[in-house]
Amino acid sequence: MSLVDVGAALLRRLDPEQAHQLAIKGLALAPLPVPPADDPILRTQLAGLDLPNPVGLAAGLDKNGEALRGLSRLGFGFVECGSVTPRPQPGNPKPRLFRLSEDRAIINRMGFNNAGLDAFAERLDQRPTGVVVGANLGANKDTEDKAADYVAGLQRLAGRASYFTVNISSPNTPGLRALQGREQLDDLLGRIDAARPAAKPDRIPVFLKIAPDLIADEIGMIVEASLAHRIDGLIVSNTTLERPETLRSPDARETGGLSGAPIRPFAEKALRAAAEAAAGRLPLIAVGGIDSGAEAYARIRLGASAVQIYSALIYEGPGLVARITRDLAARLRADGFSAVTDAVGAPR
Repeated sequence: MSLVDVGAALLRRLDPEQAHQLAIKGLALAPLPVPPADDPILRTQLAGLDLPNPVGLAAGLDKNGEALRGLSRLGFGFVECGSVTPRPQPGNPKPRLFRLSEDRAIINRMGFNNAGLDAFAERLDQRPTGVVVGANLGANKDTEDKAADYVAGLQRLAGRASYFTVNISSPNTPGLRALQGREQLDDLLGRIDAARPAAKPDRIPVFLKIAPDLIADEIGMIVEASLAHRIDGLIVSNTTLERPETLRSPDARETGGLSGAPIRPFAEKALRAAAEAAAGRLPLIAVGGIDSGAEAYARIRLGASAVQIYSALIYEGPGLVARITRDLAARLRADGFSAVTDAVGAPR
């Protein structure tokens, strides 16, 4: 076990939010070595992004872009930071983060706590070179025209991020998930498309992050709206409001979004629906309950071009990233694939 993994094990003994803050400070300051080069079989293209491997960090860990140098040295193919809102906001009252150790899960109701776009932009200006960094955009809780907040984020961070994610699926900001309805979604995505540069290289990818609690027809509608407004891909999916009966932790009934191992069936169901609706027309990024190379590979075979992890890091430690990429490369070769793209959506 590496020193970084030992540190992660010690952090699990602390209050979850305190541990989170210490982890960010440690990653920002620790002189971590440059990771070894990825296996060439893992290099892949995602909406024009050149990724050394398809395993990314999901948003939520580094909300303010404070630890990008440390995170970039854990072996991720891409790192997503945020969610960031135009104005700073404190988020919801504490306690708001719960570690469900018995279930290898997390419940959070953080409420987009972050330092705002200006601080975020300054940190992106200092980001390490050669690392694909995404900016996850949110809306302030008290903003009436939430679409305007996403446009503001896109414009303020233009030229600073490798890609943007429009997060309309967090369950912890009132009214946010209503943006997944067709009328509001068309307004939002139309305004985002209008605010983007018309052509490359200035027109960087924009992804849309959706909830796992949607039914197949709703996901199909979102796919068509995304295609109509030139969105570059879907991230499937955010945390869930569902509470499986199998949960054993005493904190299982806390309000907020559930992530980690128990979300797997919900995330897989949403991914299947998105893959069927997209039919290869829209790249998909899978998130939710991914904690091994086997699970990452399964999502790729279900139709994902890349995957993201977060909650599993809390229980498995940062060494999980290298374990997933090694196992994924081995599985691709064992099944006769020469690249990740060959396995995307391939029947089992």
